[in-house]
Amino acid sequence: MTPDDERLLRQAIGLAATARAAGEPPFGSLLTGPDGEVLAEEHNTSIGDRDITAHPELKLARWAARELAPEVAAATTMYTSCQPCGMCAGAIERSGLGRVVYALSTEQLTPLKPPVTAPPVRLDGPALPDEARAVVEGYYM
Repeated sequence: MTPDDERLLRQAIGLAATARAAGEPPFGSLLTGPDGEVLAEEHNTSIGDRDITAHPELKLARWAARELAPEVAAATTMYTSCQPCGMCAGAIERSGLGRVVYALSTEQLTPLKPPVTAPPVRLDGPALPDEARAVVEGYYM
């Protein structure tokens, strides 16, 4: 961690505080370019937007995939107040961002949140894999 990393991580934590003050879940993130300049910043808006996917990391990954050339995206760093969840980590990977620096790990966050009370989702499959494979096969070549 460099002094710049710490400064930018504190800025992401400040965005999380902004989200909390607005009645939103307390998560914030920003994205810097190859030169360290802040390109975009977001905080969680899942309550106000009535959108369970309105995490700041996901919003920044979508922005980067839309707005940045792949080589620029690969040279970016995302600074985020907490370790990205599975949904956001997948989006970050698919958007081609180069680096993520986070302040609070999932293990550190979990005891601060209420326990999950929803029953686990039942997954059935694979089913009809040959038919599904025929549609996908060759697409990624």
